[in-house]
Order: sequence, then C-alpha cells, then structure tokens
Amino acid sequence: MLVAAFRASAWRLVFAAALVAFFARETVHAAEASPTLIAAAKKEGRVVLYTPLIVDQVVRPLAAAFRAKYGIPVEFARMDSNSVVLRITTEHRAGRGAADVFTTTLGLEALIASKSIRKFQSVSAAELPAGYKDPNGYWASVRLHVFGPAVNTDLVKPADYPKTYEDLLSPKWTGKMVWRRNDLTGASGFVGNVLIGMGEEKGMQYLRKLAAQKIIQVTISDRALLDQVIAGEYAMTTVVTNHNVEISRKQGAPVAWIPLEPAMMSSEQIGLTTLGPHPNAGLLFVEYALSREGQTVFQKAGYIPAHPAVPPLDPKLVPSTGGFKVNLVTPEIVEKNRKHWDDVAQQLFR
Repeated sequence: MLVAAFRASAWRLVFAAALVAFFARETVHAAEASPTLIAAAKKEGRVVLYTPLIVDQVVRPLAAAFRAKYGIPVEFARMDSNSVVLRITTEHRAGRGAADVFTTTLGLEALIASKSIRKFQSVSAAELPAGYKDPNGYWASVRLHVFGPAVNTDLVKPADYPKTYEDLLSPKWTGKMVWRRNDLTGASGFVGNVLIGMGEEKGMQYLRKLAAQKIIQVTISDRALLDQVIAGEYAMTTVVTNHNVEISRKQGAPVAWIPLEPAMMSSEQIGLTTLGPHPNAGLLFVEYALSREGQTVFQKAGYIPAHPAVPPLDPKLVPSTGGFKVNLVTPEIVEKNRKHWDDVAQQLFR
C-alpha cells in the first residue's frame, strides 16, 4: 500500500512542491541556522564527513563554501555507500566515532537499527517535500537520482529510441543492452521499478520476457558503465543516472537519456552519527548542505538538488519540469523490498 501511494503521487508531490516554492520565493526567506548553533559549531572547530560523493565535483566545493561562510574546516573521507555504512557501524561498536556527518545511497535502516546514527531537527530539512526526509528525523535527502535508459547516439538513431518498456522487448535489442549486476542502480533497481509500476503479477510476466533479451551484466560503477556506452562498447544501458548522462552530453559525448515512464527516483541521504565528536558543527554542516545556498553547490556540480526551490541546470531531468512520471523509492521501500528484488534479478538474469 505504501509503495502504491508513492507510485501514484510521487511526481505530483514534486510538481506541487516546486510550485509552492516558486510562488513563495519572494516572501519566504531561506532557512537560517541559529546563532547559538553557529557559535557552538565554531567552538568545536571542525567537521568530519564520510561520503560516496565525488570529491572534486562536489565535496571540495561544498567544504570550501561551508568554510567560507562559517570558518569551519571540513575533513572528509570518500568511500562507496556500503563502506560508509560499515565504517560507521564498526566505529560505533568500538565506542569511538570519528565521523560527524555522512551521506549514503543505501543502508539507512541498518544504521538506524544499530543506533549508529541519531535523530536531528533541521530548519533547512523542513523545506523539503515529505518524501524527501525521514518523518522520524534520521535523514534528509541532499540530492536526487533519476534512473532510466541511455543510448549511444552514434549507434542508435532517434527513431529507434525505446518509448515504452515494451519496446525493450524488441528483437533489435537482444544482446545489445547492459546494466549493473544485482545493484539498485542496475538489475535490482530496474526489477523493483517494474514491480512497483506494473504490479507484482504483470511485472513478473514482463521481466520473464525481458530475461530472454540476454542483457549483458557488468560489475562496474554507474559512471564507468556510462563511459563504456559513450565509447561505443554497448548501444544502450537500461539503467543509469540521468544527471551523469547530461553532464557527458554537454561535454560533447554521443549519449542521450531516455525517460521511460515511470522512471525510478531515489535520493542520497545525509545524516549525523551518534558518536560524532563535533555534534554542533556536524548539524551546522547538515543545515548548510540542505539549505538553498548549499544546494546551489550541488546544482553547479551538475547534480539534481533535493530542495524544490533549487532546480537542476537542465530542467528536463526532473519530473515536475521534464514532463515524465516517476516511482519515488525511499529508504523504507528499499528496506522492505530489496531482498525480493535481488532474488528476482538473480533468478531471471544470470
């Protein structure tokens, strides 16, 4: 029931939030951190961040902007989301937390269950739509991901672009599609999006047909897979982040993103560790990253900001201005369904 509700309303929620933000922009000021929090954060003197975000693209610019505003340096360690979760839980069990702040694209429920992360209240998070933040206060979305197919435009003509999921069943695509093996940004995520969008029975019927298409499976990163499509090693990937496609397209790469409906939308979450040695500086960093000012750093990096008042550089990347529907997949939905999605992907796509 929860999945169905998100499926039916996610794109309308984003559109409505954007409209509210637009009409309120002239009368409502951006959320500001309290002077008390700022003073306490400055006294602590630094922030430590664990994140899978790309360092040169956004971590350094965000850290520099935060330090310029508050005079507080940010130390960071980059690792994938699985490693972020493992390191935080390991440090928590040892009773000596090093990180104050983290971002991740998965593993929130495990962090909450282990009590490795804590609840927080944020004036900046209050400006986010309901689906972009935890009602219990453990996390908020710092940026969005929209997933869909991408094609090499040198190998695929516009007339041959798939327009529906059924088009992926065409014989011309047999053996020519690629995705990441058993990953939320690959096979498992595609399976989940289909089952949410079509329902379990029809979705499974579709996936069994798709399995006959002999989709190529790889175990590389989302960015590396896109680079292989750009290089012409594959004609199309069925699942990739659309902002990365747009970044490459603007740089002249022969690639285009295709918004099959419904596309899958998820987020990168930001939160605070329980044992962080700089709790006030950590909260101030979260406030800044979620604020309109901080979100413009993500915007300039080519990402999709979570804040509805800060649009992506290309408005076609989000449903409210791109004119396509999405299934909003929250950490709670992933937690309840991930094993099933993984099992289906492993059984049907070997």
